[in-house]
Amino acid sequence: MRVWLTGGTGFVGSNIVHAAEQAGHTVMTTVHSFVPADSTYLVDHVDMLDPTAVRRSVDGFGPDVVIHCAILNDWDRMYADRQFAWDTYVSATRFTTAAAEEVGAAYVVVSTDWVFDGTQAGADEGTAPNPVNLYGVLKLASEMVALENDGAVARVSGVNGVHRARPDTPRSQDPGFGYFVASIVDNLKAGIPFTVWESDSINMVATPSLATECGEIMLEIGARKLAGVFHCSGADAVSRRQLAELTCDVFDLDAGLLRFAEPPQSAMPPGGSVPYDTSLTTPRTDELLERTATPVRTLLSRFRREYEE
Repeated sequence: MRVWLTGGTGFVGSNIVHAAEQAGHTVMTTVHSFVPADSTYLVDHVDMLDPTAVRRSVDGFGPDVVIHCAILNDWDRMYADRQFAWDTYVSATRFTTAAAEEVGAAYVVVSTDWVFDGTQAGADEGTAPNPVNLYGVLKLASEMVALENDGAVARVSGVNGVHRARPDTPRSQDPGFGYFVASIVDNLKAGIPFTVWESDSINMVATPSLATECGEIMLEIGARKLAGVFHCSGADAVSRRQLAELTCDVFDLDAGLLRFAEPPQSAMPPGGSVPYDTSLTTPRTDELLERTATPVRTLLSRFRREYEE
């Protein structure tokens, strides 16, 4: 299968590339400026806000599936220049969707559990979204573009794993669950205490996923040319404290080094709220992909194998 991907040098994107290569697929990823020095990536420098450039790249590669993963990962700029943010998320989705349709490729846009407001615990694929910040709004608008053009939406939740394009990128805790496990492991392995944030103003409950498995699920959606909403998450909703303690157990780390406290104000994103409970369930995804969501302990065990490699 030929896969045209945006954002393949990012965290989730690099794991989509890895999953595709492991499955024997051919991948072309767009890049903005960064390309891993030791990479075998097929890359194309594409201005995602230029529909002609997007169409030319997709036409030239001739993919079976287009996966749109690239985002503007900069909260400050997002709020400072909302038109640019809209174009980067929503217009880019429109351009990639149109290009996929032109060549008859399946289409998958990567989205997030943050399209929910934090009160919709255990949301399934049919639960009505209600975002509470600009990031969630932009992701929901992108979802609507994809769905209106018979595409698929792949929502990820609390994604953890190895960044395969930038393995040495510093990892830190944030108001969400991303990189949370890696941050704990990096610190505790070095004997450094780790403070788990606990607050009503951050994402305290989620259904963690593993980036590699997210990539595998998205590729399966594309291979089957499925449409609609899918949840690329594990089976278990957990709190930050529960995930931290389970991480210590699975990675054989000293849980006595864990601390618990309010996050610093500097860690909070500008503007808008952070959803408290973004836990997901996966009934439609499990049925259509003929799978069962993976327990969080199993995901952490797989992450440990990846981490130690």
